[in-house]
Amino acid sequence: MTPKVLVLTGYGINCDMETQHAFKLAGAESERVHINDLINGKERLDDYHILAFPGGFSFGDDIASGKVLANMVKYNIGEQIQEFIDTGKLIIGICNGFQSMVKMGLLPGFNGDYATQEVTLTFNDSGRFEDRWVHLKANERSKCVFTKGIDRIYLPVRHGEGKFIAKSPQVFAGLKKGNHIVFQYTDVQGNPAGYPHNPNGSIDNIAAICDETGRIFGMMPHPEAFQHRTNHPRWTREELPEEGAGIAIFRNAVEYVKDNL
Repeated sequence: MTPKVLVLTGYGINCDMETQHAFKLAGAESERVHINDLINGKERLDDYHILAFPGGFSFGDDIASGKVLANMVKYNIGEQIQEFIDTGKLIIGICNGFQSMVKMGLLPGFNGDYATQEVTLTFNDSGRFEDRWVHLKANERSKCVFTKGIDRIYLPVRHGEGKFIAKSPQVFAGLKKGNHIVFQYTDVQGNPAGYPHNPNGSIDNIAAICDETGRIFGMMPHPEAFQHRTNHPRWTREELPEEGAGIAIFRNAVEYVKDNL
């Protein structure tokens, strides 16, 4: 079986083609589908195994990054999303997609609740758009299926609202206790560090989280932007593998589907 991936597109989403290509490189059948085609029933989410919310600037970041898209999805195809999750399928959100997922309540998904917003992503502490490469360290206790076998990874960020915060100390404690935290920003040596290593001021240097099952995953850095060694900022000065490190995240998802669905 070849896993099928639905890469959402429309209304300012602009990393959909890179995300589609990354999944293809990872061995999936990947299609870009406009949100309106899901809403009007032209496409059905249950025909796919993986749903991807790509990066970009949906609706021009009006109101707040990802908020309009979050409401559009939640109040039009929310039941499809819940059914998708209930059948054991995978969801990934990257950058703007991550912002949308937390604002519709898909993450962190405490106790199977995928409708209540518990965390958010807000304006960077620097007060400006951050476009840089960052070092990430994975939480070895995380259940995230997308990051299996990954200890550290180097990826780009490009966002104005990437500061991760929880709505209360209790929510933050729940994230840590349940190992919802997947990636944290670090310095070159893999140690927690402040700006610019943490480009936005996220609490506890949080760059990515997942739900309790490990199947619903969101991250601010862009793995789809590191598909080939020439994407790396030092590719002319370092010996690098032909395949970019970001593909591992997509391949983990594809392999999970092959093994479990």
